[in-house]
Amino acid sequence: MVEDKELQAANFEERLESEKKRSEDYLNRLKYLQADFENLKKRFDREAEQIKCYSNERIIIQLLEVVDELELAIKNGEISTPSTSGLLEGVEMTLKKLRKVLEQEGVSEIPDPQGKTFDPSLHNAVIAVEKDDVEESTVIEQVRKGYTLRGRVIRPSIVKVAIKSKNQSKINNKMEENKQ
Repeated sequence: MVEDKELQAANFEERLESEKKRSEDYLNRLKYLQADFENLKKRFDREAEQIKCYSNERIIIQLLEVVDELELAIKNGEISTPSTSGLLEGVEMTLKKLRKVLEQEGVSEIPDPQGKTFDPSLHNAVIAVEKDDVEESTVIEQVRKGYTLRGRVIRPSIVKVAIKSKNQSKINNKMEENKQ
């Protein structure tokens, strides 16, 4: 009988150890699931915030085209007759209000790149002009303004970029060969 009780006690201890290991395993799994859930929740929150920030991007891009048209109207109105000065003032006020609304939404103008090195993340080169008096890949003219929305480029500046003329490139290559 004593042996039977000792055998039962050993059996209970074995089962107890087995259950302890099983409960530790469940606890570890639970901890991993909780961590995964927290990470997923944080990711969804980040994505929701990003969607919220950039959800109006499409309409803002369309409004930027209106800004371009108003700027063109003002530019053309300045060279026309003085009788249109009242209309010109109205267009200028409208443009000013529209810029203020865009600024409140996080839109900012990319600084005029003229004279600076071409940056493909901010600029879109449409024309390469041969010029020997400026460094290659220097922006020589901004054709259309670019804009960012909360630091992200939504419309790059359209620019003209300087390149060395073919004759000047040949001269430069010969000068480099002579140095060696």
